[in-house]
Amino acid sequence: MQNHTDSLPENAQSQTSESLNKYNAISKTLLVRFEPIARLSPKRLDELAPLCVIEQVSKDLDPTRMAASSQSLYLAKGDLGIRYDNGKKVILRANTDAAKHPVDTGRLKIKDTIALTPIEIVRIDLDLLDIMMTWDQLSGNASNQQEPKQDWQLDAVSFDAFQLHNGVFNKLPPANIQEMFARMTPVKVNANQVIITQGQEGDYFYLIQQGEAIVSRVNTADQTTIQLAEISVGAGFGEEALASDNKRNATITMKTDGLLLRLKKDDFIELLKAPIVNTINFNDAEAKVAFGAVWLDVRFLSEYKHAHIEGAISTPLHELRSHATVLDKSIDYIVYCQTGRRSSAAAFILAQCGLNAQVLEGGTRSQIN
Repeated sequence: MQNHTDSLPENAQSQTSESLNKYNAISKTLLVRFEPIARLSPKRLDELAPLCVIEQVSKDLDPTRMAASSQSLYLAKGDLGIRYDNGKKVILRANTDAAKHPVDTGRLKIKDTIALTPIEIVRIDLDLLDIMMTWDQLSGNASNQQEPKQDWQLDAVSFDAFQLHNGVFNKLPPANIQEMFARMTPVKVNANQVIITQGQEGDYFYLIQQGEAIVSRVNTADQTTIQLAEISVGAGFGEEALASDNKRNATITMKTDGLLLRLKKDDFIELLKAPIVNTINFNDAEAKVAFGAVWLDVRFLSEYKHAHIEGAISTPLHELRSHATVLDKSIDYIVYCQTGRRSSAAAFILAQCGLNAQVLEGGTRSQIN
């Protein structure tokens, strides 16, 4: 991958002093300076902003020394010196094209960094950000989206990224999301209606598109009913009995009128358990490319322009269906993104179009060395 920054002075050294960093809330105005965050829909930006902070770092300190591997770091202010394991040194300056992207976006592993001036660093949870990008692109809600929404996308757009991150979707490969919504049936329900009953055999998985419900359980010792929780839009229920092929362990009763999306047990088991996409490691992928396979980069175009695998074709996930019509069905494709989440979804779409695609295992992030 290519990475464009200025040269770092040879005498720049990383410091080990303890930092007295200060944290401030972040605004959407600042977030949209960064890629691919700028491509998120307004709804996703509203969700993301309260979870981000700006870390103020003093000169001569290393902001990456305590960085978690699950975070993306962006330079919002000042000059940051970067030294890689191979000895290469660069300076990253805020408000430049290079600074629009994460500090560790390249394939070279960072050894250490040094704040050449007082700087501000934005830290963002990588997994949450990737889920948001995947969901926006899959639901046809990405910025500059030109394709008309499909029927399944009208349902998908209702669900909150944080509920996806913490709920049943965290267990479901993103490649399966489109097919799941395609197979779901909308069911209108009324207040006080019992949807599933404790002790019954599992038959459906449900998502709440509108309304609220109460989760309760009967204590077998004294037959008293205990209210466990209230759930609302975006929440799923019924998956435990289906996944374990067991009986329902709770009763779900609607608190209000609403609309549920219902998925049959067989469909749920198929989409949850059966592998839909195949992964391939980087070495095997390179070998396939040497014999005619083609890299497909399904990230946003801004990510591709900043850094991409040599020879890769840019096919952003949210534009993939239109790109698929011109791809050669006789060629094998290796699909990649940063983590493997978006490329997993892309491989599923390509398979629907009759194309042969494999996903780069772990995405480009796992190839940093």
